[in-house]
Amino acid sequence: MTSREHIRNPVEWTADQLWLASQTVGSLGHSIRGSRDIPLPAVRRINAADLKDVLTKGLEDFGAYRSDVIFICLIYPLVGLALAWLIFGYQLLPLLFPLASGFALVGPIAAVGLYEMSRRREQGHRISWIDAFGVVRSPGFGAILVLGLVLVAIFLLWLLAASVIYGLTLGPEPPVSIASFVRDLFTTSAGWTMS
Repeated sequence: MTSREHIRNPVEWTADQLWLASQTVGSLGHSIRGSRDIPLPAVRRINAADLKDVLTKGLEDFGAYRSDVIFICLIYPLVGLALAWLIFGYQLLPLLFPLASGFALVGPIAAVGLYEMSRRREQGHRISWIDAFGVVRSPGFGAILVLGLVLVAIFLLWLLAASVIYGLTLGPEPPVSIASFVRDLFTTSAGWTMS
């Protein structure tokens, strides 16, 4: 075992992940500015057979590891329900639809564990729900972390824009009830402007 091969503590691991994330951001900037000499990649058309193949493989994954996938898939709706409960608990009803629709922005990050399970299954490994967290050891985890932070930032901007639009149209006061909110939304010109 060399001096570089040791078990890292959480601080070292976090520092490494942040360094990798900064490298990813730097290389992303270089790719965007990149060279004009590089030819564009060939784009392959997706047809119905490709969609059928993807759905078949997804159902095979689900059939092979039903209980593990169901356990992981419960986390995403539970977080959504918790956010909806917060909306109703703090009188932020006007943000319910933007929250529900914008929450899908973080879906790709929430599904990373499922992607890891599918990748391991494709390689022929026996897997369990714990393997969903194996993505943390991936060399691309820094890039996944950066993408997650970007998607969360977009999600927060989405909610901020929705809040500003509500404030400019239906006013800064929260609705008294769901019925009054729906009535104001569909029967007033301010509601029509908002929607």
